Amino acid sequence: MSSSCSGAVRRVVLFPFPYQGHFNPVLRLAGALHARGRAPDPADYPADYSFVAVPVTVPADVVASEDIARLVVELNACCAAPFKERLAELISDGGKDDGGVCCVITDVIWCSAQAAARELNVAALGFMTSSAASFGSYIVYPALIEKGYFPAQEERRDDPVDLLPPFRVRDMERIETSSLVDFASVLAHRVDGARQSSGLIINTFDAIEATDLSKIREDLSIPVFSIGPLNKFTPPVKGISLYRLQQDRRCLDWLDTQAPGTVVYVSFGSLAAMDPHEFVELAWGLADSKRPFVWVVRPSLIRSFESGELPDGFREEIGDRGISEGVPTISRPFLGDQFGNARFVCDVWRVGVEVEVETQVERGKTQAAIEKLMGNNEGKALGRG
Repeated sequence: MSSSCSGAVRRVVLFPFPYQGHFNPVLRLAGALHARGRAPDPADYPADYSFVAVPVTVPADVVASEDIARLVVELNACCAAPFKERLAELISDGGKDDGGVCCVITDVIWCSAQAAARELNVAALGFMTSSAASFGSYIVYPALIEKGYFPAQEERRDDPVDLLPPFRVRDMERIETSSLVDFASVLAHRVDGARQSSGLIINTFDAIEATDLSKIREDLSIPVFSIGPLNKFTPPVKGISLYRLQQDRRCLDWLDTQAPGTVVYVSFGSLAAMDPHEFVELAWGLADSKRPFVWVVRPSLIRSFESGELPDGFREEIGDRGISEGVPTISRPFLGDQFGNARFVCDVWRVGVEVEVETQVERGKTQAAIEKLMGNNEGKALGRG
């Protein structure tokens, strides 16, 4: 992507992490940066957007597992040399047709790419695609372990975390399918990479996270830029997705036939997985709600299954009610920053409700959460109308 640095037309290299929730914000950041320089419609892909493949081979068993910390470590290790090689080529080629590479912006997860940029004397910035509160938790994670918040104990799950208000123990970032040592190490590398970078970009804004941003700026002592929410700055880029399944837009025709504010949208992102029993309970909770819904049933959503087979009788029960911003949210966190996000959505910003879960989702509690949000005055107070 071309931009103007020190009067010369040079390139900004952006390197997203290969999951949709990380990939999309980077594309929007590219659009926002490009628009500041030349003001095109970034959705039309200007000619000076270039996509450079970085060949990375990760063991199949790691990709297939739910050990996300190990996957992040393997991806960083496998990516270090090929990314550095590609970046060196871009720097070398720059003198032929433009002013070269201005800077590198990578997802904060890409510690190896940040290091490669520094080794080649290119300014490197980290990009946090989620919240400032989440990055703040990375910084204090070692202290949380030292204070005994982790490993989490069931009897302490509702205790307040004094280092990170308003979080309780159960709101803290974690991945149950990775070891605590590995996950803490991954977070430590992200913070260390940010400290060595030329700056940190966070997809947020001061009106909702001023306190967390201030703490990060004080701790890191580098420029920290809050430039979100990026989905409000730039339209989605046309014609590109990490997943071919997302190109199926037939549900939009059905959605256009529904009354405004009446449809439940269900999605758990690109990484979360649930047990078969929980999948069935969620399905029947949706059916029993008698509300129209759109449910993203992606491959690998159900543990040990490649595709989601809906329960017997489910399609007959829902009839034409279901198809497998500014609206309230029902939260059922599974991993990572979803726990903290749920805390803010439901208890701080009060724009959603959380499904009550002891160990797994139950159909009755799913139905109750939907009814609470869409069927009474409490839901209206959360912004339904």
